[in-house]
Order: sequence, then C-alpha cells, then structure tokens
Amino acid sequence: MADQLLARVVGFGIILAIVVVVLGAYTRLVDAGLGCPDWPGCYGFIGVPESQEEIARAELLYPGTPVEPEKAWPEMVHRYFATGLGVLCVVLVVLAYRRKARLKMPLLILGLVVVQGAFGAWTVTLKLWPQVVTAHLLGGFATLSLLFLYWLLLKRPSFVVANGIPTRLATLGLVVLVVQIGLGGWVSSNYAALSCPDFPLCHGQVLPSMDLAKGFDVFQRVGPNYLGGQLSNEARIAIHVGHRVGAFLVLAVVGTLVWQTRNLKLGQVVGGLLLLQFILGISNVVFNLPLVVAVMHNAGGGALLLGAVALNFAARNTAKES
Repeated sequence: MADQLLARVVGFGIILAIVVVVLGAYTRLVDAGLGCPDWPGCYGFIGVPESQEEIARAELLYPGTPVEPEKAWPEMVHRYFATGLGVLCVVLVVLAYRRKARLKMPLLILGLVVVQGAFGAWTVTLKLWPQVVTAHLLGGFATLSLLFLYWLLLKRPSFVVANGIPTRLATLGLVVLVVQIGLGGWVSSNYAALSCPDFPLCHGQVLPSMDLAKGFDVFQRVGPNYLGGQLSNEARIAIHVGHRVGAFLVLAVVGTLVWQTRNLKLGQVVGGLLLLQFILGISNVVFNLPLVVAVMHNAGGGALLLGAVALNFAARNTAKES
C-alpha cells in the first residue's frame, strides 16, 4: 500500500518543480538571466536592491552592471522557488528514511537538485554560457520527471495499468522527446527562436543558408557575456531548423505511439498534448514569439514529457504484472 504522506509530499514537489521550470522559462524569455550579477544573492542583497541607498551600494559593488529591478526580480523569484524545491527534496529524504521507505529515488532526486543549484550558479558566473543554460534546462525537466516517476511508483494510479503499449516505441518516443527538449534549450540559449520568421519555410526557402558547424559548436567561446547571443545569423538559422526537424520527428514517433494507444485514456491525453505543443511551436514563429505563448510552449514540453514518462511506466509496469 502506498505511503500517502510520502506521496503527498512528492505530489507537492511536482507542483513546485513545474513552477520552477515555468519561472526559469520566463526568466530566459524576458532576458533576466543576468538580472543579478552574483549568486545566490542579488548585488550582495538577499532580495533586490530598490531604495536609492541600496541601489547606490549595489552599483558601487558591481560598477559595470546597473540595477534593473524589473529583471532582477524574475531571477530572484526563480531562485526562491528553486531553493524551496531543494528544501523539499531534503525533507523528502528525511521522511523516506524515517518511514523506512527505499531511499534510492529520494537521494537521486536530491542529488540532481544539488547539481541543478550548481548549474544555476554557473549560469550567472559564466554569463549565460549556452552549454550551461541548456544543461540547466534539461536538469529542471529531469528533476520534474524523476519526481513524477517517484509519485507513480508510490501511487501506481489506475491510468498507468494498461495493456497494449509497445515498450520499444514508448522508449524511442521518450528519447526523441528528450533530445527535442535539449534542442529547444539550445534554441533559447542561443537566441535563435526568431531566426526563421516564417513557417513552414525559412526565409521563403526549404533549405536556407545556414552554418551547422558553428550553430552546434559546443566549444564556442563566450565573452564578455552571452546576453543576446553571439552567433551569426546563419548559425542561428541552423539551430532553428534543427529544432524544426526535431519537432517533425517527435510528431512522427510520438504520434505513432499515440495512434497505437488511442484506445487508452493516457494515449489520448498524450495525443492532445502533442498537438497542442506543435501548435504552440508554430505560433511562436507566426506571432513573433509572444511571451505567453513561449512560456506555454516550455510548460507544454514538460507536460508532454510527463505523458511520455507515464506511457513508459505503464508499458513496463503492466508487463511485470502480467
């Protein structure tokens, strides 16, 4: 029988992780990733300096970085919620230990959150280095997925007990989706979301001029910071086109999985999320990256990932029980 208290704490952790992921997306999209030049504080303060005296002191400490509260606050609110998630993960380990539950998953989640904290610091200290920003985004989605998987293990809800889910296809769908989320992070961290202003073509061409080598060079140099990006337009186009190709691959693979599980409620939900995510991606281009749509696209990626995790869990859980 499921440990109800443990499951509730994990459930709250899932909600908190979703908030952290969405706030992280919002922070990137409003260019607030360097709203605070230091870590974990902000210009040496726990909060954001706002009085004239605090601002004067902050700008004395960081003379090359003027205080912009409208950018500093999104960054700090994101840090507050991320810290809250870290505290909850510590509580989760302690609670699992005291209730004599298995510690493997709680410790794994806590370890991942600690690593996430390090990447959060490096995002600031390395001035939005795209490799770090992308890894930080993937870590956020991984934390959310592990919390959800732990909740499934604890609760084993009825929607993850279903026959007829092709295990290999479910695994392939999850892998393709994770790669696509990574590509999305690479698009965002390299400011390539609007490199192709039209759809389905790019600058009116099927194959526009692009620089794949520079666009996917993971050893690129950064300086003095990466706010706004430093790649050429051709390199950004390559990244954007790569993400589009990935979107069609996800549509094909996950769409096939959805078709094969169309008689299951879970399959129908994943199908709806897949369609919504595809529409949101197109809308980002057609409507010139509206903030609300872009944030929803990030959240939609997380929701679709959880759906894929649930399908994989159901495929293996049912196979073990049969």
